[in-house]
Parts: sequence; structure tokens; C-alpha cells
Amino acid sequence: MSVVLVTGANRGIGHEVCRQLAGRGVTVIAASRSGALHPYGASLALDVTDESSVTRAIATIASNWGQVDVLINNAAVLLDQGQSILTLSSDSLRSTLETNLIGPMRVAQSVWPLLRNGGCVVNVSSMSGQFVEMDDWAPAYSLSKTALNALTVQLAIAGRPNAIRVNSVCPGWVQTEMGGIGAPLSPAEGAAGIVWLALDAPICHTGMFFRDRAVIPW
Repeated sequence: MSVVLVTGANRGIGHEVCRQLAGRGVTVIAASRSGALHPYGASLALDVTDESSVTRAIATIASNWGQVDVLINNAAVLLDQGQSILTLSSDSLRSTLETNLIGPMRVAQSVWPLLRNGGCVVNVSSMSGQFVEMDDWAPAYSLSKTALNALTVQLAIAGRPNAIRVNSVCPGWVQTEMGGIGAPLSPAEGAAGIVWLALDAPICHTGMFFRDRAVIPW
């Protein structure tokens, strides 16, 4: 049975991803900062911004499951909606990058020894990180997602010798605490593309950016 680790699993898209994965019969490790009990997986305390927290969490996974087949880097923050790049503070940018870029890298590096040959990493990105779609809506968030896409390419290169696939996915504008109630997509619709990329996408796909199960430009 596949073992799937999901970060940021306590709410929104992450929570729905866990629900859909559990419905597919996989072993779900639902990670969040609080480690609160999760209805669709084994709960795990994991703060992507805290190296010691990540180390402890991965040690727990190694002890209890011994492997990870899929890592879904979903944890993210949006701290600068409506701000301008001309007034964006370095502290806001630094905090955003710590969660949205360094966090996924830290988790991927730590879990890498547990990823079996043919494993998979899915980085949950955004159209805000696309060069072709980027606007001035949230500059720090946009920068962090562009950098996350670059991390995807780097990890995909590193994964080639062991057939570990690494891709980015844009779930779209989803009705979550981050996306707001005016978003056009439900959490179930947003999560579907993530679950597809984690479990069903062709194994030849790596180092790519997806939305609605199709490759999109960086």
C-alpha cells in the first residue's frame, strides 16, 4: 500500500487531498504544525519552517512506516495580499519564502532517503508563480511560488537516477481560507488535480507544471 505524506493537511486543499487519498485506499500521513487529530489519515506534527520539527517528523515516519511513496508539499502562507512590491517589507518576503520555498525544500531533503525508487514529489504551486500569468496581486507570494517551481526542476533532476518524479501543480483559485469564498472552485475540485498527479499521472512526467491534468507554461 502506498504511503503519502501531505503537509498543511489540517484545512483547505490539504484536508481535501487527504480525504480523496484515503478514499483511494492509500496510507495517508496528515502533517500539520499542531499535529491535531485528522479524520482521513495518521496525524503528524510537522512545522515546515522548523528544522528540528521536520527531523523529528521524518524520524517518526521512518520508525512507523519505513518508507514514503509520495510527498505532497502543500503547506503555504499568503501574507502580502494587496501589497505593492515597492513597499513590500523584507520581513514579509523572508517569512513567505521560509514557508513556501525553504519549507518544501527542507521536507523534500529530509524525506528523500525514504522515497522508494519510482516515488513522487508534488509541489503545490500557483498561477501567481507563472511568468505568463503573474500580476501585482501578492508579490511575495508570487515570488515564492516562482521559486518553488524552480525547486521542482532542481529536484526533478536530482530524482532521475532513481526514477523519482517531481512536478508542480496549480490547483486553481479555490474556496479556502486563503482563496476566499468568491473563488470559483471547490476544495474537491482543487484537490483533484493534486491527487491525480500523485497517484495517476504517467510516470514519464517529471520536472513539469500542471493544471487540470495538463502541462502549463512556467
